Amino acid sequence: MKHIETHQLWQLSAGELAAAYRAGMATPDTVLQAVLDRCEDVNPRINAVVTLDHPGAREAADASTHRWRAGEAFGPLDGVPVTVKDNILVKGLRATWGSKLYADFVPEIDEEPVARLRAAGAVILGKTNVPEFTLHGYTDNALFGPTGNPFNPALTPGGSSGGAVAAVAAGIGPLALCTDGGGSIRRPAAHTGLVGFKPSRGTVPRANGFPAILHDFEVAGPVARNVGDIILAMNAIGGKSWRQSDSGFAKTPLRIHYARTFSGAPVDADIAKAADDIAAELARQGHSVDRADSFDLAAPIADVWPVISQTGLAWLLSQHKDADEKINLMLADMARNGRAYSAADYLNALDIIKHVDRDVEGLFDECDLLLTPATAAMPWPATQSHPTTIAGQTVGPRGHAVFTPFANALGLPAISLPCASWPQDMPVGFQLCAARGQDAALLAFARDYEARTAWQTRWPAL
Repeated sequence: MKHIETHQLWQLSAGELAAAYRAGMATPDTVLQAVLDRCEDVNPRINAVVTLDHPGAREAADASTHRWRAGEAFGPLDGVPVTVKDNILVKGLRATWGSKLYADFVPEIDEEPVARLRAAGAVILGKTNVPEFTLHGYTDNALFGPTGNPFNPALTPGGSSGGAVAAVAAGIGPLALCTDGGGSIRRPAAHTGLVGFKPSRGTVPRANGFPAILHDFEVAGPVARNVGDIILAMNAIGGKSWRQSDSGFAKTPLRIHYARTFSGAPVDADIAKAADDIAAELARQGHSVDRADSFDLAAPIADVWPVISQTGLAWLLSQHKDADEKINLMLADMARNGRAYSAADYLNALDIIKHVDRDVEGLFDECDLLLTPATAAMPWPATQSHPTTIAGQTVGPRGHAVFTPFANALGLPAISLPCASWPQDMPVGFQLCAARGQDAALLAFARDYEARTAWQTRWPAL
Protein backbone atom coordinates (compact mmCIF):
# COMPACT_ATOMS: atom_id res chain seq x y z
CA MET A 1 0.00 0.00 0.00
CA LYS A 2 1.39 3.39 -0.97
CA HIS A 3 2.23 5.64 1.97
CA ILE A 4 1.52 9.36 2.16
CA GLU A 5 4.60 11.57 2.16
CA THR A 6 5.56 12.41 5.75
CA HIS A 7 5.71 16.15 5.08
CA GLN A 8 2.03 16.07 4.05
CA LEU A 9 0.71 14.25 7.10
CA TRP A 10 0.33 17.32 9.32
CA GLN A 11 -2.03 18.82 6.73
CA LEU A 12 -4.59 15.98 6.90
CA SER A 13 -7.92 16.38 8.66
CA ALA A 14 -9.08 13.94 11.33
CA GLY A 15 -11.36 12.24 8.81
CA GLU A 16 -8.55 11.96 6.28
CA LEU A 17 -6.23 10.51 8.93
CA ALA A 18 -8.78 7.84 9.84
CA ALA A 19 -9.11 6.90 6.16
CA ALA A 20 -5.32 6.76 5.79
CA TYR A 21 -4.94 4.57 8.87
CA ARG A 22 -7.69 2.27 7.66
CA ALA A 23 -6.05 1.93 4.23
CA GLY A 24 -2.58 1.39 5.66
CA MET A 25 -1.29 4.58 4.00
CA ALA A 26 -0.12 6.12 7.27
CA THR A 27 0.27 5.18 10.93
CA PRO A 28 -0.41 7.22 14.07
CA ASP A 29 3.26 7.18 15.10
CA THR A 30 4.42 8.68 11.80
CA VAL A 31 1.61 11.24 11.89
CA LEU A 32 2.56 12.26 15.42
CA GLN A 33 6.15 12.81 14.34
CA ALA A 34 5.05 14.94 11.40
CA VAL A 35 2.85 17.08 13.68
CA LEU A 36 5.62 17.43 16.28
CA ASP A 37 8.03 18.50 13.53
CA ARG A 38 5.47 21.05 12.34
CA CYS A 39 5.06 22.30 15.91
CA GLU A 40 8.82 22.71 16.31
CA ASP A 41 8.93 24.66 13.06
CA VAL A 42 6.03 27.09 13.53
CA ASN A 43 5.19 27.29 17.23
CA PRO A 44 8.08 29.66 18.08
CA ARG A 45 6.47 32.19 15.73
CA ILE A 46 2.92 32.00 17.09
CA ASN A 47 3.26 30.68 20.69
CA ALA A 48 0.17 28.49 20.42
CA VAL A 49 1.25 25.37 22.35
CA VAL A 50 2.62 26.13 25.83
CA THR A 51 3.07 22.59 27.20
CA LEU A 52 3.96 19.59 25.04
CA ASP A 53 3.60 16.00 26.24
CA HIS A 54 6.21 14.20 24.12
CA PRO A 55 6.33 10.91 26.10
CA GLY A 56 2.57 10.68 26.64
CA ALA A 57 1.80 11.47 23.00
CA ARG A 58 4.35 8.93 21.73
CA GLU A 59 3.01 6.23 24.01
CA ALA A 60 -0.56 6.89 22.86
CA ALA A 61 0.45 7.00 19.18
CA ASP A 62 2.37 3.73 19.45
CA ALA A 63 -0.59 2.02 21.12
CA SER A 64 -2.91 3.35 18.43
CA THR A 65 -0.58 2.12 15.67
CA HIS A 66 -0.75 -1.39 17.13
CA ARG A 67 -4.55 -1.24 17.31
CA TRP A 68 -4.93 -0.15 13.69
CA ARG A 69 -2.55 -2.91 12.52
CA ALA A 70 -4.51 -5.47 14.52
CA GLY A 71 -7.84 -4.22 13.16
CA GLU A 72 -8.91 -3.16 16.66
CA ALA A 73 -9.06 0.62 16.39
CA PHE A 74 -11.41 2.31 18.85
CA GLY A 75 -12.95 4.48 16.13
CA PRO A 76 -12.20 7.28 13.67
CA LEU A 77 -10.40 9.45 16.26
CA ASP A 78 -7.99 6.66 17.21
CA GLY A 79 -4.50 8.03 16.58
CA VAL A 80 -5.65 11.55 15.74
CA PRO A 81 -3.50 14.29 17.40
CA VAL A 82 -5.52 16.70 19.54
CA THR A 83 -4.51 19.74 21.57
CA VAL A 84 -6.29 20.76 24.79
CA LYS A 85 -6.94 24.32 25.95
CA ASP A 86 -5.02 25.19 29.12
CA ASN A 87 -8.16 25.66 31.24
CA ILE A 88 -9.12 22.00 30.75
CA LEU A 89 -7.43 19.45 33.00
CA VAL A 90 -5.26 16.67 31.59
CA LYS A 91 -3.90 14.10 34.03
CA GLY A 92 -0.20 14.57 34.72
CA LEU A 93 0.09 17.67 32.52
CA ARG A 94 0.47 21.21 33.86
CA ALA A 95 -2.80 23.19 33.81
CA THR A 96 -2.24 26.89 34.45
CA TRP A 97 -5.48 28.62 33.33
CA GLY A 98 -3.05 31.29 32.11
CA SER A 99 -2.41 32.47 35.69
CA LYS A 100 0.49 32.54 38.12
CA LEU A 101 -1.98 31.26 40.71
CA TYR A 102 -1.87 27.88 38.97
CA ALA A 103 1.63 28.00 37.50
CA ASP A 104 2.68 24.72 39.13
CA PHE A 105 -0.65 22.91 39.22
CA VAL A 106 -0.56 19.37 37.81
CA PRO A 107 -3.94 17.57 38.01
CA GLU A 108 -4.18 13.91 38.96
CA ILE A 109 -7.25 13.19 36.84
CA ASP A 110 -8.54 13.99 33.35
CA GLU A 111 -11.47 16.34 33.00
CA GLU A 112 -14.45 14.48 31.53
CA PRO A 113 -14.12 15.57 27.87
CA VAL A 114 -10.41 14.64 27.91
CA ALA A 115 -11.24 11.22 29.35
CA ARG A 116 -13.74 10.72 26.53
CA LEU A 117 -11.13 11.66 23.92
CA ARG A 118 -8.67 9.20 25.42
CA ALA A 119 -11.34 6.49 25.37
CA ALA A 120 -11.73 7.21 21.64
CA GLY A 121 -7.98 6.71 21.13
CA ALA A 122 -7.07 10.34 20.46
CA VAL A 123 -3.44 11.34 20.97
CA ILE A 124 -3.17 14.27 23.39
CA LEU A 125 -0.35 16.53 22.15
CA GLY A 126 -0.34 19.14 24.89
CA LYS A 127 -1.91 22.35 26.14
CA THR A 128 -2.65 25.58 24.25
CA ASN A 129 -2.31 29.16 25.44
CA VAL A 130 -5.14 31.20 27.02
CA PRO A 131 -5.66 34.63 28.57
CA GLU A 132 -5.69 34.62 32.36
CA PHE A 133 -8.80 32.79 33.63
CA THR A 134 -10.06 32.77 30.00
CA LEU A 135 -11.94 36.02 30.55
CA HIS A 136 -10.58 38.11 27.69
CA GLY A 137 -11.07 38.15 23.93
CA TYR A 138 -7.35 38.03 23.14
CA THR A 139 -4.64 35.58 24.23
CA ASP A 140 -1.81 36.82 26.43
CA ASN A 141 -0.69 36.17 30.00
CA ALA A 142 2.24 36.72 32.35
CA LEU A 143 3.33 33.07 32.22
CA PHE A 144 3.69 32.50 28.48
CA GLY A 145 3.19 35.80 26.70
CA PRO A 146 0.97 36.53 23.67
CA THR A 147 -0.20 34.16 20.97
CA GLY A 148 -0.08 35.41 17.39
CA ASN A 149 -2.51 34.81 14.56
CA PRO A 150 -0.88 32.39 12.06
CA PHE A 151 -2.05 34.60 9.18
CA ASN A 152 -0.27 37.58 10.75
CA PRO A 153 1.59 36.84 14.00
CA ALA A 154 1.60 40.52 14.95
CA LEU A 155 -2.18 40.29 15.34
CA THR A 156 -4.28 38.35 17.83
CA PRO A 157 -6.13 35.12 16.97
CA GLY A 158 -8.71 36.26 19.51
CA GLY A 159 -9.55 34.56 22.76
CA SER A 160 -9.91 32.85 24.93
CA SER A 161 -9.21 29.82 22.70
CA GLY A 162 -6.49 31.74 20.86
CA GLY A 163 -3.76 29.15 21.35
CA ALA A 164 -6.11 26.38 20.26
CA VAL A 165 -7.16 27.99 16.98
CA ALA A 166 -3.62 29.14 16.22
CA ALA A 167 -2.43 25.54 16.59
CA VAL A 168 -5.10 24.05 14.33
CA ALA A 169 -4.79 26.79 11.71
CA ALA A 170 -1.00 26.30 11.62
CA GLY A 171 -1.17 22.51 11.30
CA ILE A 172 -0.36 21.52 14.89
CA GLY A 173 -3.03 18.84 15.00
CA PRO A 174 -6.37 18.80 13.14
CA LEU A 175 -8.52 19.13 16.28
CA ALA A 176 -8.52 21.17 19.47
CA LEU A 177 -10.62 20.72 22.60
CA CYS A 178 -11.70 24.13 23.88
CA THR A 179 -14.24 25.96 26.03
CA ASP A 180 -16.70 28.70 25.15
CA GLY A 181 -18.01 30.94 27.91
CA GLY A 182 -19.07 33.93 25.81
CA GLY A 183 -17.77 33.25 22.31
CA SER A 184 -14.34 31.88 23.19
CA ILE A 185 -14.55 29.16 20.53
CA ARG A 186 -16.50 30.96 17.83
CA ARG A 187 -14.71 34.30 17.60
CA PRO A 188 -11.15 32.87 17.51
CA ALA A 189 -12.27 30.33 14.90
CA ALA A 190 -13.55 33.20 12.78
CA HIS A 191 -10.23 35.04 13.13
CA THR A 192 -8.28 32.02 11.86
CA GLY A 193 -10.45 30.54 9.11
CA LEU A 194 -11.66 27.54 11.12
CA VAL A 195 -14.88 25.88 12.22
CA GLY A 196 -15.72 26.39 15.89
CA PHE A 197 -18.73 24.76 17.56
CA LYS A 198 -20.38 25.72 20.85
CA PRO A 199 -22.74 22.91 21.87
CA SER A 200 -26.01 23.36 23.74
CA ARG A 201 -25.69 23.54 27.50
CA GLY A 202 -25.14 20.06 28.95
CA THR A 203 -24.41 18.40 25.61
CA VAL A 204 -20.75 17.79 26.51
CA PRO A 205 -20.52 16.54 30.13
CA ARG A 206 -18.11 18.45 32.37
CA ALA A 207 -16.55 17.10 35.57
CA ASN A 208 -13.21 17.20 37.42
CA GLY A 209 -12.24 20.63 36.11
CA PHE A 210 -11.35 24.09 37.37
CA PRO A 211 -14.02 25.95 39.38
CA ALA A 212 -16.90 27.21 37.24
CA ILE A 213 -16.79 31.02 37.31
CA LEU A 214 -19.34 31.52 34.53
CA HIS A 215 -22.19 29.58 36.14
CA ASP A 216 -23.13 26.81 33.67
CA PHE A 217 -22.82 29.13 30.68
CA GLU A 218 -19.34 27.88 29.71
CA VAL A 219 -19.30 24.68 27.66
CA ALA A 220 -16.63 22.48 26.13
CA GLY A 221 -16.51 22.06 22.36
CA PRO A 222 -14.22 21.41 19.39
CA VAL A 223 -12.36 23.49 16.83
CA ALA A 224 -11.39 21.96 13.47
CA ARG A 225 -10.73 22.75 9.82
CA ASN A 226 -14.03 21.30 8.57
CA VAL A 227 -17.48 20.40 9.83
CA GLY A 228 -16.96 16.65 9.42
CA ASP A 229 -14.16 16.72 11.98
CA ILE A 230 -16.37 18.68 14.39
CA ILE A 231 -18.96 15.90 14.15
CA LEU A 232 -16.29 13.23 14.77
CA ALA A 233 -15.18 15.12 17.87
CA MET A 234 -18.74 15.53 19.13
CA ASN A 235 -19.36 11.81 18.67
CA ALA A 236 -16.48 11.25 21.10
CA ILE A 237 -17.10 13.95 23.72
CA GLY A 238 -20.88 14.35 23.50
CA GLY A 239 -23.11 12.79 26.13
CA LYS A 240 -26.64 11.45 26.14
CA SER A 241 -28.24 14.67 24.92
CA TRP A 242 -25.88 14.73 21.91
CA ARG A 243 -26.89 11.20 20.94
CA GLN A 244 -30.54 12.19 21.26
CA SER A 245 -30.17 15.46 19.34
CA ASP A 246 -32.19 15.84 16.14
CA SER A 247 -30.04 14.85 13.16
CA GLY A 248 -31.61 17.26 10.67
CA PHE A 249 -34.29 19.86 10.09
CA ALA A 250 -37.57 18.33 9.00
CA LYS A 251 -38.23 20.86 6.28
CA THR A 252 -36.40 22.63 3.50
CA PRO A 253 -35.89 25.35 2.59
CA LEU A 254 -35.09 26.67 6.04
CA ARG A 255 -36.24 29.97 7.48
CA ILE A 256 -33.14 32.00 8.36
CA HIS A 257 -33.26 35.26 10.29
CA TYR A 258 -30.23 37.37 9.40
CA ALA A 259 -29.24 39.98 12.00
CA ARG A 260 -26.63 42.31 10.51
CA THR A 261 -25.87 43.81 13.93
CA PHE A 262 -27.08 43.69 17.53
CA SER A 263 -28.70 46.86 18.88
CA GLY A 264 -26.93 49.07 16.36
CA ALA A 265 -23.41 48.03 17.42
CA PRO A 266 -20.69 48.96 14.90
CA VAL A 267 -19.36 46.18 12.66
CA ASP A 268 -16.21 46.33 10.53
CA ALA A 269 -17.16 47.07 6.93
CA ASP A 270 -15.34 44.02 5.54
CA ILE A 271 -17.08 41.73 8.03
CA ALA A 272 -20.48 43.27 7.27
CA LYS A 273 -19.98 42.73 3.54
CA ALA A 274 -18.82 39.14 4.05
CA ALA A 275 -21.90 38.39 6.16
CA ASP A 276 -24.16 40.01 3.55
CA ASP A 277 -22.56 37.75 0.94
CA ILE A 278 -23.28 34.69 3.10
CA ALA A 279 -26.93 35.71 3.46
CA ALA A 280 -27.16 36.12 -0.31
CA GLU A 281 -25.53 32.73 -0.87
CA LEU A 282 -27.96 30.99 1.47
CA ALA A 283 -30.85 32.65 -0.35
CA ARG A 284 -29.35 31.49 -3.65
CA GLN A 285 -29.30 27.96 -2.28
CA GLY A 286 -33.06 28.23 -1.83
CA HIS A 287 -33.46 29.16 1.82
CA SER A 288 -35.80 31.90 2.99
CA VAL A 289 -33.57 34.64 4.42
CA ASP A 290 -35.24 37.41 6.41
CA ARG A 291 -32.84 40.34 6.86
CA ALA A 292 -32.94 42.65 9.88
CA ASP A 293 -30.64 45.65 10.05
CA SER A 294 -30.55 45.36 13.84
CA PHE A 295 -31.50 42.80 16.48
CA ASP A 296 -32.48 43.81 20.01
CA LEU A 297 -33.50 40.56 21.75
CA ALA A 298 -29.97 39.97 23.05
CA ALA A 299 -29.48 43.48 24.48
CA PRO A 300 -30.38 42.56 28.08
CA ILE A 301 -27.73 39.80 28.02
CA ALA A 302 -25.00 42.30 27.21
CA ASP A 303 -26.16 44.48 30.09
CA VAL A 304 -25.97 41.74 32.74
CA TRP A 305 -23.03 39.75 31.44
CA PRO A 306 -20.46 41.70 33.53
CA VAL A 307 -22.41 40.73 36.67
CA ILE A 308 -21.93 37.05 35.83
CA SER A 309 -18.26 37.21 34.85
CA GLN A 310 -17.06 39.68 37.48
CA THR A 311 -18.80 38.06 40.44
CA GLY A 312 -17.53 34.67 39.31
CA LEU A 313 -13.97 35.97 39.23
CA ALA A 314 -14.35 37.65 42.62
CA TRP A 315 -15.61 34.36 44.10
CA LEU A 316 -12.66 32.43 42.66
CA LEU A 317 -10.06 34.90 43.89
CA SER A 318 -11.60 34.95 47.37
CA GLN A 319 -10.19 31.43 47.73
CA HIS A 320 -6.60 32.61 47.13
CA LYS A 321 -4.96 34.79 49.78
CA ASP A 322 -2.15 35.83 47.44
CA ALA A 323 -4.33 36.57 44.41
CA ASP A 324 -3.82 40.34 44.28
CA GLU A 325 -0.04 39.87 44.00
CA LYS A 326 -0.27 37.44 41.09
CA ILE A 327 -3.08 38.49 38.75
CA ASN A 328 -2.99 41.22 36.12
CA LEU A 329 -4.42 44.67 36.75
CA MET A 330 -7.42 44.29 34.41
CA LEU A 331 -8.55 41.20 36.27
CA ALA A 332 -7.97 42.85 39.63
CA ASP A 333 -10.32 45.64 38.51
CA MET A 334 -12.89 43.08 37.36
CA ALA A 335 -12.72 41.31 40.72
CA ARG A 336 -13.19 44.59 42.62
CA ASN A 337 -16.26 45.30 40.51
CA GLY A 338 -17.49 41.79 41.17
CA ARG A 339 -17.18 42.19 44.93
CA ALA A 340 -19.38 45.28 44.71
CA TYR A 341 -22.32 43.33 43.31
CA SER A 342 -24.83 41.83 45.72
CA ALA A 343 -26.54 38.45 45.72
CA ALA A 344 -29.64 40.31 44.56
CA ASP A 345 -27.71 41.68 41.58
CA TYR A 346 -26.62 38.17 40.62
CA LEU A 347 -30.11 36.69 40.95
CA ASN A 348 -31.54 39.60 38.99
CA ALA A 349 -29.08 38.84 36.18
CA LEU A 350 -30.22 35.22 36.11
CA ASP A 351 -33.85 36.34 36.07
CA ILE A 352 -33.24 38.69 33.14
CA ILE A 353 -31.58 35.85 31.24
CA LYS A 354 -34.63 33.69 31.88
CA HIS A 355 -36.92 36.35 30.41
CA VAL A 356 -34.71 36.70 27.30
CA ASP A 357 -34.79 32.92 26.96
CA ARG A 358 -38.57 33.00 26.58
CA ASP A 359 -38.35 35.73 23.94
CA VAL A 360 -35.74 33.83 21.93
CA GLU A 361 -37.84 30.66 22.10
CA GLY A 362 -40.48 32.71 20.32
CA LEU A 363 -37.93 33.72 17.69
CA PHE A 364 -37.19 30.08 16.90
CA ASP A 365 -40.89 29.40 16.53
CA GLU A 366 -40.69 31.74 13.54
CA CYS A 367 -37.29 30.76 12.11
CA ASP A 368 -34.98 27.76 12.05
CA LEU A 369 -31.62 29.51 12.23
CA LEU A 370 -30.22 32.87 13.29
CA LEU A 371 -27.39 34.17 11.08
CA THR A 372 -24.97 36.85 12.34
CA PRO A 373 -21.35 37.86 11.88
CA ALA A 374 -19.17 35.87 14.28
CA THR A 375 -17.26 38.93 15.46
CA ALA A 376 -17.60 42.67 14.96
CA ALA A 377 -13.89 43.43 14.45
CA MET A 378 -10.98 42.17 12.40
CA PRO A 379 -7.94 40.97 14.43
CA TRP A 380 -6.06 43.68 16.31
CA PRO A 381 -2.49 43.82 17.77
CA ALA A 382 -1.67 40.65 19.72
CA THR A 383 -0.79 42.36 23.00
CA GLN A 384 -3.82 44.66 22.99
CA SER A 385 -6.83 43.45 24.98
CA HIS A 386 -9.43 44.73 22.52
CA PRO A 387 -9.94 47.11 19.60
CA THR A 388 -10.85 50.59 20.81
CA THR A 389 -12.67 51.56 17.63
CA ILE A 390 -14.79 49.62 15.15
CA ALA A 391 -16.03 51.16 11.90
CA GLY A 392 -14.90 54.55 13.16
CA GLN A 393 -16.83 54.33 16.45
CA THR A 394 -15.32 54.08 19.93
CA VAL A 395 -16.11 50.76 21.62
CA GLY A 396 -15.49 49.18 25.01
CA PRO A 397 -13.75 45.90 25.88
CA ARG A 398 -16.64 43.77 24.58
CA GLY A 399 -17.40 45.76 21.45
CA HIS A 400 -15.85 43.09 19.25
CA ALA A 401 -17.81 40.34 21.04
CA VAL A 402 -21.41 41.53 20.74
CA PHE A 403 -22.71 38.57 18.72
CA THR A 404 -21.71 35.62 20.89
CA PRO A 405 -22.55 35.75 24.66
CA PHE A 406 -26.32 35.43 24.22
CA ALA A 407 -25.91 31.85 22.95
CA ASN A 408 -24.03 30.96 26.14
CA ALA A 409 -26.55 32.62 28.42
CA LEU A 410 -29.43 30.83 26.71
CA GLY A 411 -27.67 27.49 26.24
CA LEU A 412 -28.06 27.52 22.44
CA PRO A 413 -25.90 25.61 19.95
CA ALA A 414 -23.90 27.94 17.72
CA ILE A 415 -21.24 27.48 15.09
CA SER A 416 -18.70 29.77 13.45
CA LEU A 417 -17.91 28.99 9.82
CA PRO A 418 -15.32 30.65 7.57
CA CYS A 419 -16.51 32.92 4.80
CA ALA A 420 -15.41 31.94 1.30
CA SER A 421 -13.81 35.32 0.59
CA TRP A 422 -11.38 36.97 2.99
CA PRO A 423 -10.66 40.70 3.02
CA GLN A 424 -7.06 41.86 3.48
CA ASP A 425 -5.87 38.22 3.37
CA MET A 426 -7.24 37.73 6.89
CA PRO A 427 -10.02 35.24 7.71
CA VAL A 428 -13.61 36.27 8.40
CA GLY A 429 -16.31 34.06 9.86
CA PHE A 430 -20.07 34.02 10.30
CA GLN A 431 -22.24 32.51 13.02
CA LEU A 432 -25.30 30.27 12.84
CA CYS A 433 -27.42 29.61 15.94
CA ALA A 434 -30.25 27.13 16.41
CA ALA A 435 -32.77 26.37 19.14
CA ARG A 436 -31.51 24.56 22.21
CA GLY A 437 -30.98 20.83 21.58
CA GLN A 438 -30.71 21.21 17.80
CA ASP A 439 -26.95 20.51 17.83
CA ALA A 440 -26.86 17.66 15.33
CA ALA A 441 -29.31 19.42 13.02
CA LEU A 442 -27.19 22.58 13.06
CA LEU A 443 -24.05 20.60 12.24
CA ALA A 444 -25.82 18.71 9.46
CA PHE A 445 -26.87 22.02 7.92
CA ALA A 446 -23.34 23.41 8.29
CA ARG A 447 -21.86 20.34 6.60
CA ASP A 448 -24.34 20.69 3.74
CA TYR A 449 -23.44 24.37 3.37
CA GLU A 450 -19.76 23.48 3.38
CA ALA A 451 -20.29 20.93 0.61
CA ARG A 452 -22.17 23.45 -1.54
CA THR A 453 -19.54 26.19 -1.43
CA ALA A 454 -16.08 26.60 -2.92
CA TRP A 455 -14.44 26.24 0.46
CA GLN A 456 -11.01 24.80 1.09
CA THR A 457 -8.45 24.96 3.88
CA ARG A 458 -6.02 27.84 3.50
CA TRP A 459 -2.60 27.50 5.08
CA PRO A 460 -0.82 30.52 6.57
CA ALA A 461 2.57 31.47 5.13
CA LEU A 462 4.53 30.79 8.31
